[in-house]
Amino acid sequence: MTASGRPVLTGGCQCGAIRFAVSAAPVRVTLCHCRMCQKASGAPFATFADIPKNSFAWTRGKPASFRSSSIAERDFCKACGTPLSYRRIEGDNIEIMTGTFDRPDRLVPTSQFGTESRLGWVGTLAALPSKTTKQNYGPEKLSQVFSYQQPDHD
Repeated sequence: MTASGRPVLTGGCQCGAIRFAVSAAPVRVTLCHCRMCQKASGAPFATFADIPKNSFAWTRGKPASFRSSSIAERDFCKACGTPLSYRRIEGDNIEIMTGTFDRPDRLVPTSQFGTESRLGWVGTLAALPSKTTKQNYGPEKLSQVFSYQQPDHD
């Protein structure tokens, strides 16, 4: 926690079984396009906030882990399946997936890795036609959708 006892950033999984707090700003925020991160995230790339372990704490629950390589483990919620982190077994930091933070907008990537596996169309995403969720579903249908996801706060 900070000197005031309040975390800098918080987050957790979809179901709320796992929550975490970060007491210092991330060392860096990165994208990883490697094939292992694509599979682990189920997405074309993963985005991570690199946090010193001494500035990070699981505040509710304890994640399950999967040893994805000889050097790293990945944490996830065993109840809802949300991927949470990447940890080098011998490392001093934990890399938290930015989508799991309550305020992912505060975590802006500054570099990318694993670019040998970057999908060719990733660079064209900003030019694709887009709609808001309300535009996609329509206001009537959207008013009937209820989220069971943990809100972005404790």
